[in-house]
Amino acid sequence: MDNLNDFLEPGMLVRHPDRPDWGTGQVQSNIGGKVTVMFPDEGKVVIDGTRVALEPVLGG
Repeated sequence: MDNLNDFLEPGMLVRHPDRPDWGTGQVQSNIGGKVTVMFPDEGKVVIDGTRVALEPVLGG
């Protein structure tokens, strides 16, 4: 399956489409389809990029 988050790079701001309560997170790493994001209201979360397409936050 394809990584839905190939374009994400460390420092980019994102939101989880199914967890808006987590707030806007900052990408820490994107390695082998696993995206690590630090969310202000949830902490560090590792997301499977083949299952969840994170939403970039532009102008954030």
